[in-house]
Amino acid sequence: MADVVAQQKFACPACGAEATWNPAKQALVCGYCGTTSPAQLEMAPGGGEVIREHDLAQALRSIPDDQRGWKTERVQVLCQSCKAISVFDPARIAQRCDFCGSAALVPYTDVKEPFSPESLLAFLVSDTQVRDAVRQWYGRRWFAPNALGTRAMTDQLHGMYIPYWTFDARVEADWSAESGYYYYETEYYTDANGNRQSRQVQRVRWESSFGHVSHFFDDELVCASKGVDPGLIRGIEPFPTRDLVPYQAGFLAGWVVERYQIDLVAAAQHSRESMESKLHQLCARQVPGDTHRNLQVRGDWSGQTFKHILVPVWLLTYQYHAKTFHVIVNGYTGAIAGTYPKSWVKIFLTVLAIAAFVLLVVFFGKNA
Repeated sequence: MADVVAQQKFACPACGAEATWNPAKQALVCGYCGTTSPAQLEMAPGGGEVIREHDLAQALRSIPDDQRGWKTERVQVLCQSCKAISVFDPARIAQRCDFCGSAALVPYTDVKEPFSPESLLAFLVSDTQVRDAVRQWYGRRWFAPNALGTRAMTDQLHGMYIPYWTFDARVEADWSAESGYYYYETEYYTDANGNRQSRQVQRVRWESSFGHVSHFFDDELVCASKGVDPGLIRGIEPFPTRDLVPYQAGFLAGWVVERYQIDLVAAAQHSRESMESKLHQLCARQVPGDTHRNLQVRGDWSGQTFKHILVPVWLLTYQYHAKTFHVIVNGYTGAIAGTYPKSWVKIFLTVLAIAAFVLLVVFFGKNA
């Protein structure tokens, strides 16, 4: 990967305190006096600099040391509860895990430094916008307790960058299958009263089929986080990789970063499995006829590349009646996914209403 040189400190020009990235102002802002820093960060996608794709096969054979590290001083801690590895500025004192809230944090040291992220999506959605959006999201959960929508539980909101891999590949695939064409025959039978009856029965005529698919997989995403629930993170995807900007340490100023825990080898394998599944679907859509069977796909893969990127998310972890729930918000698009408690009173009343409606339908049906 290209060497990324980043400033290790972003001092406020007015008071000297540390300036951090502010999503609302899209600038480095001092948290002490509110002064906007004159330090400029390139926000345009690509930033006039080409965001490189790296040869996957070559990387899997050898990962040079100059492609590792954060290019700035960072501290890492491992949560003994959820196993997330958080990375943050040395000045910050971590007391609880931003992912699960556990206080069981221990220092973490890599045997080897991780890959350097080369590009990222900066936070666009501010904490104020997230709080409002989460309250509205709660309000649309029909079975959520009324008290939850009032309190909104947004005091435990944390913003952070989580790691992703992206993969590209071109495939030329030949496929073969048996195409099935429906036709109908008249079948005769004797009913329970001894009367001869007829009915149409569906049959299938099978014919051999062949075809070819050419496809380019562009920026297939693989989340490299273990601190975020996979089901929830899929609920706020996609992250628009066309808007990626070159990595600059200023975007991370004041924010926690999770170190990737799904390495390149595992991510590449997961990506290939996902691509092959999608390729199979593409071929299946080409098979003529009404149905098919015995689809065989033979793919020739080339141009396999990857990137390591960071994407912004907001996490909300809260407890309600001794149970833990999570909400996650895409820090770039604002998409929301989460879990929430259910009101058994609302569920009971809904079931009761449905049962009453069914009884009324049956009653009037009999008396019509």
